[in-house]
Amino acid sequence: MRRRAMAHTAEWKVRLHLFEEDDGTTKARLVLDTGTTEITGHGAAHCHPADTDVPEIGDELAAGRALNDLSRQLLRIAEQDIEDQGAQRPRARESAAWPL
Repeated sequence: MRRRAMAHTAEWKVRLHLFEEDDGTTKARLVLDTGTTEITGHGAAHCHPADTDVPEIGDELAAGRALNDLSRQLLRIAEQDIEDQGAQRPRARESAAWPL
């Protein structure tokens, strides 16, 4: 017998903070607010001294890296939640039970 899932909707809020430092470093802090918890991702980009300083590129790299950090955290949390429900951890090359 197949269980029927209940309808579920949620709205999560994301705040992205970008900071440019004097040494050519751009830092990003990405805060995901689920309404019950906050998860923070971090990223940084460094402008090579020989490169032209284009702040938008530093912003993109730092933000992208913060998003990657946040996504890794969310996947770890989801895998732990799946295990807490009694499911086995997937083998190394398998994804979590939920297709991503």
